[in-house]
Amino acid sequence: MNEKQFQDGLKEHGIDLNEQQLKQFNQYYEVLVEWNNKMNLTAITDREEVYLKHFFDSITAAFYYDFSSEHFSICDVGAGAGFPSIPLKIVYPNLKVTIVDSLKKRITFLNHLADELNLTNVAFYHDRAETFAKNKKFRETFDLVMARAVARTSVLSELCLPLVKVNGDFIMMKGPNITEELETSKLAIKTLGGELKDNNRFNLPFENSERHIVQVDKKRKTPNKYPRKPGTPNKEPIE
Repeated sequence: MNEKQFQDGLKEHGIDLNEQQLKQFNQYYEVLVEWNNKMNLTAITDREEVYLKHFFDSITAAFYYDFSSEHFSICDVGAGAGFPSIPLKIVYPNLKVTIVDSLKKRITFLNHLADELNLTNVAFYHDRAETFAKNKKFRETFDLVMARAVARTSVLSELCLPLVKVNGDFIMMKGPNITEELETSKLAIKTLGGELKDNNRFNLPFENSERHIVQVDKKRKTPNKYPRKPGTPNKEPIE
């Protein structure tokens, strides 16, 4: 996907990028590749692949969810090199973005990236999701919590739902074959105060790989015992 195809593909979904935004995506690519030579941020470094599999793929969440509200707060759990929240922030400058990642070097990269792209209202935290969600400053304060291909749904629910405010949302960006995964995660979602709302299936253009945007509504407060100690959700998922 070259830059024009990227621009046209988004326009088909009502997202019209201006020159400044296109410049930011170009800078994002250049900084990503430069830093990837020093640290392992992504296995995908070809420009057209990055535009398709990182930039466009991240923004597909906006095809099914409205990010245009003023003062809208997002927490991106395990964002790695900033996906999906930084591409969404470029498209929707109104967003207040918080990223949590357990690797310090990624946080260093993200701080540098934010400076290069002149992003405001972004904050990056070096922390485990389990610890971060216990912090009263952040727990149940976000309008939306997102995770992109980080872990299976039952685990992600325990890491992310405690951060979502009641009546807020949790979005998972997933690949193919998630029917069984969603079925086994029903108990976790319910236990943590959520309710499955939508599972939107589509194919990424050009390569036709299957994608899912799964939305969970936060209906009730998460019990204080969750999330459990770091590592426990992954070792002993609620299923």
